[in-house]
Amino acid sequence: MFSWLGTDDRRKKDPEVFQTVSDGLKKLYKTKLLPLEESYKFHEFHSPALEDADFDNKPMVLLVGQYSTGKTSFIRYLLEQDFPGMRIGPEPTTDSFIAVMHGDTEGVIPGNALVVDPKKPFRKLNAFGNAFLNRFVCAQLPNPVLESISVIDTPGILSGEKQRISRGYDFAAVLEWFAERVDRIILLFDAHKLDISDEFSEVIKALKNHEDKIRVVLNKADQIETQQLMRVYGALMWSLGKIVNTPEVIRVYIGSFWSHPLLIPDNRKLFEAEEQDLFKDIQSLPRNAALRKLNDLIKRARLAKVHAYIISALKKEMPSVFGKENKKKELIASLGDIYKRIEREHQISPGDFPNLKKMQDQLQAQDLNKFQPLKPKLLEAVDDMLANDIAGLMVLVRQEETQRPNPVVKGGAFDGTLDGPFGHGYGEGAGEGIDEAEWVVARDKPAYDEIFYTLSPVNGKVTGANAKKEMVKSKLPNTVLGKIWKLADIDKDGMLDDEEFALANHLIKVKLEGHELPSELPAHLVPPSKRKIPE
Repeated sequence: MFSWLGTDDRRKKDPEVFQTVSDGLKKLYKTKLLPLEESYKFHEFHSPALEDADFDNKPMVLLVGQYSTGKTSFIRYLLEQDFPGMRIGPEPTTDSFIAVMHGDTEGVIPGNALVVDPKKPFRKLNAFGNAFLNRFVCAQLPNPVLESISVIDTPGILSGEKQRISRGYDFAAVLEWFAERVDRIILLFDAHKLDISDEFSEVIKALKNHEDKIRVVLNKADQIETQQLMRVYGALMWSLGKIVNTPEVIRVYIGSFWSHPLLIPDNRKLFEAEEQDLFKDIQSLPRNAALRKLNDLIKRARLAKVHAYIISALKKEMPSVFGKENKKKELIASLGDIYKRIEREHQISPGDFPNLKKMQDQLQAQDLNKFQPLKPKLLEAVDDMLANDIAGLMVLVRQEETQRPNPVVKGGAFDGTLDGPFGHGYGEGAGEGIDEAEWVVARDKPAYDEIFYTLSPVNGKVTGANAKKEMVKSKLPNTVLGKIWKLADIDKDGMLDDEEFALANHLIKVKLEGHELPSELPAHLVPPSKRKIPE
């Protein structure tokens, strides 16, 4: 399966050659990163070891939100059908993690059976014990959407008194485990209740370091008036800004993701545009899946390297005979100083270090004398992987993208508005008049003709210079006006007759109304007298 390059000496210098990205990731992880992780107990501190299924599985979308924000309804909206184990209601109905995946027949696989299946990427979840596994199921069904992606439904996050009731397992830790392995995290909010509970705040903080995967959906937005919606949107952005510590503004999609009639249809066009943007984002996941797995492996490798430096530094400071317990307490207390020293010695970014408080808590239960000293060869192997092998895999990612037919999510709601008059933007902007027998520009042509005859036409045409004087009054940039000229000058003679001039003004109006210009002139916009001109 793999081609090895040359002798042992060359093997150290040259990257390995792999047949596929997935094979390459598996091989690099097992031969170069896993030995470092095992040597320094990385799996006890941070994340369980990766398995083949983690590299082979379809892209996954994780839905997170307080109860009754419409998570399960959102999945049903995407699939356009019910799935096994689905329950919808205003009270906390989903009390389990449900992995909605493709299967030839409908059925439910319970958690304990799921974590022993080597083909599923959930084997390491057995570490969370029976309290969690009894609340974890896989719903399988033959649905075209699920041929490209899998969706993880989560229990509604509780608020008020309810959040004080223990779930019996570490909810935030389970979500963190999923966050590491999924391709997209969608946080759902209800436009009626934006209070971010303590548990939800904890959950969002657990998703730290995965901000690039997070998208936010403000659901049930059709149930409030436009003015209220603006206030709610502003309040949501303010609340998120206090929890998600990123300088960038997080992307929020506004809509009503279920198949019921809109209660207040005033913002219908906004909801349609937002839905299309969200769908495009989800549809891009299969195409970017290999790149995401590569990116996650690089993040993991950087953390594993820092972890090795921390563990070896603690080992080096420990006495061999007396005063072990006191020294251990002293080292844990001064872990922040050890971080700074490692940062200086190895030129490591502060952002690569694990959470200080969490690391101190985990070290309390460890025997620091059993830690390993620094092993340069293990670190060199990881450095070689990051410097050489990953670059080779990046090339392979691009090759796979070009060779493979465009993989996008199909079926369900994704096919709902692709064709026909209910496609987004149909009959608007440059598409206006697409179904009409009469040329749509003719409606306003008398007004355009009045301007045309003030521009001193010669032989029924105005020069480019004269047309420009009128067109620049729109205040559109030259790049846009240049594109409009190219579309309107159908016979390419550098001048405009009355029909071409009317068309240019129509396209200016389309742009000024906020619509995009077409890359080629649609057939219904070609002036009637020009429609027989051969191309």
